[in-house]
Amino acid sequence: MRRLAHIRFARQILLFQICVVLLVVGVGFTLVGWLMDRQLTDQYERRALAVAHAVAADPDIAEAVAAGDVPVVSTDAERVRRATGALFVVVTDARGIRLAHPNPAEIGRHVSTDPSEALAGHDVVDVQRGTLGWSARGKVPVFDAKHRVVGEVSVGFAADDVRANWLRVLADAALFAGGALLLGVAGSALLSRRLKSQTLGLEPRELAELVQEREAVLHGVGEGVVAADAAGRITVCNDEAARLLGSRPPIGARAAGLDLPIRVRAALSRRTDQERMMAIAGDRVLVATSRQVRRDGHDLGTVLTLRDRTDIETLTRELDTVRSLSGAVRAQRHEFANRLHTLAGLLQTGHHAEAVEYLHALQDAPTELGPAPDGVRDPYLHAFLSAKAAEAAEAGVRLRVADVSWVPGRVTAPVAVTTVVGNLVDNAIRAARLGTRQPAYVEITLLADGDALHVSVADSGDGVPATLRTQVFAEGFTTRISAGHGLGLCLARQAARTLGGDVRLADAGTVASGVGADGPAGTDEAGSAELGAGAGHGAVFVAQLPASLDAAVPPAGRAGVLVDER
Repeated sequence: MRRLAHIRFARQILLFQICVVLLVVGVGFTLVGWLMDRQLTDQYERRALAVAHAVAADPDIAEAVAAGDVPVVSTDAERVRRATGALFVVVTDARGIRLAHPNPAEIGRHVSTDPSEALAGHDVVDVQRGTLGWSARGKVPVFDAKHRVVGEVSVGFAADDVRANWLRVLADAALFAGGALLLGVAGSALLSRRLKSQTLGLEPRELAELVQEREAVLHGVGEGVVAADAAGRITVCNDEAARLLGSRPPIGARAAGLDLPIRVRAALSRRTDQERMMAIAGDRVLVATSRQVRRDGHDLGTVLTLRDRTDIETLTRELDTVRSLSGAVRAQRHEFANRLHTLAGLLQTGHHAEAVEYLHALQDAPTELGPAPDGVRDPYLHAFLSAKAAEAAEAGVRLRVADVSWVPGRVTAPVAVTTVVGNLVDNAIRAARLGTRQPAYVEITLLADGDALHVSVADSGDGVPATLRTQVFAEGFTTRISAGHGLGLCLARQAARTLGGDVRLADAGTVASGVGADGPAGTDEAGSAELGAGAGHGAVFVAQLPASLDAAVPPAGRAGVLVDER
């Protein structure tokens, strides 16, 4: 057993199968030999019995036996022996005294074997040893005309003839047995080779260790792992992957036909390595990495690892918001310092009238966000919009808040609100900057309804083609050529739905090709009129964000603004 432990498993299987084939062929060959021996012996016994019956049925021989006529009986018996090739044809009288024998010296003597059963009127077949050696013989009684037993006839065929025929048959059987043995060994070798190929040359112990390690790794790591074979069928999905994806892909199903995030499905179907793909699964933001697995030139498929980036993405968006706000504050501080320097210079040089005139000019100067900032009371949202206005100005686009906007309360879900508003505004700025209408603008309308915030973002871009209206919210959809886009609108809708709301395309505006953003904005014309978008706009997005405002502040208080109190 210790020696076998050092032999590779595939070779052990081959040796075991060869031993089994040898045993089966050997047992089968032995059984065939034994059966053929019995069959040939039986055939020779029946042949001897048939010849004996033919001799005993001859009335001349029966009459000669009854009369004790030795010459007649001996002559006829010898003639039959030569004609049939028998070893002997012996005829006796009723006492068992030979009347015919191949050896004339034995005539007149008592037979060497017991004739009593045949003289009693019964047929006898067996293999016995007589004066001429071993033979398969048959004995039958001889009856006279009155059906009395007057003697017996014994016919025998030499056992050497039986053995010679048995050896000839056995030689033919040996050829077939040899052929079967060769086929069995060849089949065992092919099976062993197939086994080695299927197990990649690994030993059972190694396979067991791999299974144990696989289970430990799959269910012990904090990352989701999904694997597909070379044909794109799911082979592995651990618990973490099922949790992140929101469902467990069935093992054996093709990844291309499953309800998985677009980028996850594409990664499992493609045959290339991909790094740090962003994917949206329900309310989660995932980072996926795919790797092609090969061993000894064999394509084993694709392994996809998934990591939850939802919290990190939330912090990243919050950090981006803070950076935008700090940039806006820095710009405002710089502008305020410039104004103070100007005012101080006028006062120091004695131009008091000009200083008063400059102060009145500053007081009457319109804000960059238009006439509506008074209607947006939340400082967080106001500062965020100011930062976005600064970004838009750098892109050559004017961002203004519609004069019908009214948000008297404070924002209670700033991350979700800025995620929705920020993505919609960013897409609208891109669409306006690349659109054909000039001057380029983005107009945002904000309306409070209890604790819900309604947002409309209209741009001066070229609008969304009708063929793309159903695709703009799909994960990975983008009309931009460069990589890394296609998540903005998907993230916006995801953030809105976490609050119980939604984001939709209300109007595609003037349909034109070549929209250059992740999905520029739009609403229907009635909706755009209601929410303040003027004629000739591009696309308009509307968003409903329930539970995003402090409902304790009454949604009213500005003349000329109608607020729905439903």
